[in-house]
Amino acid sequence: MAPFADGTPQAAQWPIPPGHFFDYEIVTESDDAGSYFYHSHVQMQAMSCSGALIVEDCGEAPFKYDDERILMFQDYFSKSSTDLASEVTGAPFQWPGNTNGILLNGIGIASGQTSVASKADFAASPGGSRTRYGAHPAHHLHTRDTCNLPVIDIDPGKTYRFRFIGGTGLSFVATAFEGHDNLTIVQVDGNEYNQPASTGHIQMGAGQRFDVLFQAKTTQQLQADGNKTTYFIQFEALGAPNTTRGYAALRYSQDAEIPAAPANPVVDIPTDAPQEWMEYNFAPLDASKNDFPSADEVTRRVVINATEVKLASGKIEIQFNGLSWTEFTYQSPFLVDIYKRGQAAIPNYDAATKNGGWDPNTLSFPAKLNEVIEIVWQNTGSGADNGALQTHPFHAHAKHYFDIGSGKGVYDADTNNAKIAQLGYKPVRRDTTMLFAWDQTITPGEVASWRAWRVRMSDAGVWMVHCHILAHMMMGMQSVWVVGNASDIMQVPLAESQSYLTYGGSVYGNNTHNPSYFKWSGTGTDQCEPIKR
Repeated sequence: MAPFADGTPQAAQWPIPPGHFFDYEIVTESDDAGSYFYHSHVQMQAMSCSGALIVEDCGEAPFKYDDERILMFQDYFSKSSTDLASEVTGAPFQWPGNTNGILLNGIGIASGQTSVASKADFAASPGGSRTRYGAHPAHHLHTRDTCNLPVIDIDPGKTYRFRFIGGTGLSFVATAFEGHDNLTIVQVDGNEYNQPASTGHIQMGAGQRFDVLFQAKTTQQLQADGNKTTYFIQFEALGAPNTTRGYAALRYSQDAEIPAAPANPVVDIPTDAPQEWMEYNFAPLDASKNDFPSADEVTRRVVINATEVKLASGKIEIQFNGLSWTEFTYQSPFLVDIYKRGQAAIPNYDAATKNGGWDPNTLSFPAKLNEVIEIVWQNTGSGADNGALQTHPFHAHAKHYFDIGSGKGVYDADTNNAKIAQLGYKPVRRDTTMLFAWDQTITPGEVASWRAWRVRMSDAGVWMVHCHILAHMMMGMQSVWVVGNASDIMQVPLAESQSYLTYGGSVYGNNTHNPSYFKWSGTGTDQCEPIKR
């Protein structure tokens, strides 16, 4: 990603001003193929300002399939993103509560509504026709008293690549298919294919993606199943106080009736031990291209306690080792400051190592270029809510990391390294993994659980690492990481960077002028040739 195009306001770039646009030009390399999604990083806009982003393989994918479908899940709230942001950052604090509905490809049934059977074809649904992925291209929550379920159309006997995308802003979603438990995960979070991993259901936090091979039933199997043409897809939010459940139709014939939602669950989705699902399980398909650092290569370990505190004003914030960061923390983006002041803007590495990993002057986490770091996230009991615990999807921008597992209690490196060695575990690269709650409550401030990463800091720049729950980000559950010194980071020449340094600069277009931007060529050499169609 180009230095000024990481999409993180006040970290890597200015936000896009009202009435303007910013063109993102992404240089993809051969191992970037996979399922992603684009979304706004301003407050809670990502609930609606988002969509699937698919990077296709150079040539053939390592697994054969006939077609593909996108299954992008999102939350629906009856309040605007502006109102929700004001509530979670205000004094007194107000939590938005459960989602009012879970959308699949922009279609969903809100709480309090009912669905009805319909002969209407999915292509005729409000918002447009189906794409070749079978995904509805527009967001649409039914607001009538009665409405239809979202639909995924497939053909008998075919193998599909189902691209699961966790575009939720809150919900940790589990999904299963009526009459189909043949789910084979072949890629997680884009970037690297894994050895086939079989499962009966998918569970996915905000920001996560799973590519799954799905074998449709044959015509003979459908006949043996009573000539069924439609099955239900069931999805529900894990860990919520009250279960939010939704359904979609998996349809083998576009002439078939879209059914009403069932009165009772059709699939028994395991919900009692989500922290055990697929842990220490995803291994690289091609180990020769996997550069997982050994424990001996680790230069330092940064243990970060995520702590929720209530301020005297009644506001609640979340801190990483005492630091709470939001898009309002800096007056201008950190990367812009580096381009303006050079090395003087770089955080003090020595001061940070003595202060929980972050520099008290710049409020950022520095890293040396190419050092190997273990980052350990620890979940602590809430100091604002009687020790309550929540599960957090942790996401890193820039370099994909190697997830080295999770567990209950305080992290013990020796014990976890011994477990990795015993299992012979070599992980794939990830960008979003879950810091689980494990329990409902614990003593306030006490460590309940951990999640650990190992990463070689090979991408110079200013990068965000944060929880992907939007309300938690607004409450300060974000961090800025500065990798390298000023000369490492300032890859765009000063003469070409000026339009990026000012809010609303000429790099941002509007209805009167096109943007003036620097064409980024990337830093890698292993890039695809243009695909001829």
